[in-house]
Amino acid sequence: MNVLVIGNGGREHAVITALSKSPKVNKIYAMKGNAGIAELAELVNVDYCDVKAVGEWVDQKGDIDFTVVTPDDPLALGLVDELESRGHKAFGPRKNAAIIEASKAFSKELMKKYGIPTAKYETFSDYEAAKAYVETCDIPVVLKADGLALGKGVLICKTREEALVGVKEMMLEAKFGNAGNTVVVEEFLEGPEVSCLAFTDGKTIKPMITSCDHKRALDNDEGLNTGGMGTFSPAPFFGEKSAKEVMEKIMVPTMYAMNSEGRPFKGVLYFGLMKTKDGYKVIEYNSRFGDPETQVILPMLKTDLMEIFEAIVEERLDGVDIEWEDGACVCLVLASGGYPESYEKGKEITFGNLDSDITVYHAGTAMKDGKLVTSGGRVLGVVAKGKDIEAARKKVYENAKKIHFDKMYCRKDIGIKYKDITKV
Repeated sequence: MNVLVIGNGGREHAVITALSKSPKVNKIYAMKGNAGIAELAELVNVDYCDVKAVGEWVDQKGDIDFTVVTPDDPLALGLVDELESRGHKAFGPRKNAAIIEASKAFSKELMKKYGIPTAKYETFSDYEAAKAYVETCDIPVVLKADGLALGKGVLICKTREEALVGVKEMMLEAKFGNAGNTVVVEEFLEGPEVSCLAFTDGKTIKPMITSCDHKRALDNDEGLNTGGMGTFSPAPFFGEKSAKEVMEKIMVPTMYAMNSEGRPFKGVLYFGLMKTKDGYKVIEYNSRFGDPETQVILPMLKTDLMEIFEAIVEERLDGVDIEWEDGACVCLVLASGGYPESYEKGKEITFGNLDSDITVYHAGTAMKDGKLVTSGGRVLGVVAKGKDIEAARKKVYENAKKIHFDKMYCRKDIGIKYKDITKV
């Protein structure tokens, strides 16, 4: 079959790489893609946030059998609904289910209503009310822009001054655009974090292998929040007892909560969790594959990804046996100097002789005058597998030294944290 994949980052490169290995897939199109994706798919230059334009393109093309919608924005805008209304098969939640990520306020209310463990919180749409609350609440505190903000709309404020500045930047100065019109002020929780992604067709939910993301720009989890500077899988502390707790108290209740609300969720449901002294709690939901979590999860998937996608759309996930490789996987993000704030584009990228078992996923790349150049903040994801996390991270860093572009930077500590926590 011919498949269209929506998106242009490292996550999409990982998805397309997995799909390209499926005997079910004939040709892949990518909207809009990047230089790395172009080696596996035909690029389509259509704005994927213009849902009607995408629907019209698929209509006119006439030979697209299946569309995979991976980014948060087109899901929240209803691209899956638009394609289905035109008679096309599409993977991803419909608009009324994608709200679980598109609105932090909605997701917090959902958890409160259905008893799903999460941090205590208050929601504000009025700046003065938010300011008054922050002037007296416990510190540290977490501020979250209600809407979508490219993974950057979360501020962990260690002082009251930081919190007051954060509320002002979000609500009055529109630091995150309209996403900050409503702000969730949340209790600060402590403990190791884990990303637990799951496939679900609204009737069955099947977890993927776990992973851990490094959100901060600098070593030792310092600096600004980014879309993710690297990941590793599996989470060292997440064992059978943890898996049982998360499935019974969080994953299954969330699936049933969305059904009860008349918002059945079909696609990939991402649970950002923290292991606290009181058990696992939900930090955030995403309505799609995480980036860069996907880059360490899909290389470990043994089952045909296209088979899983079809089963979810046709609501027969219970009949698919999903298998994973043993071992570990690490992804190191190579970023443009200045990211996540201002950075320069158009820097030529060169590669030395990389090991044959290294995968490089492109995120912010383009071709210019026959040369591969940078075109985003997160440029490449260097990925390696190994018998354990230490072996994989060693391989990643050895190969990253062979890649160069002006002002390139990366964290030096991806894959180190949590190794001393007991696995439960």
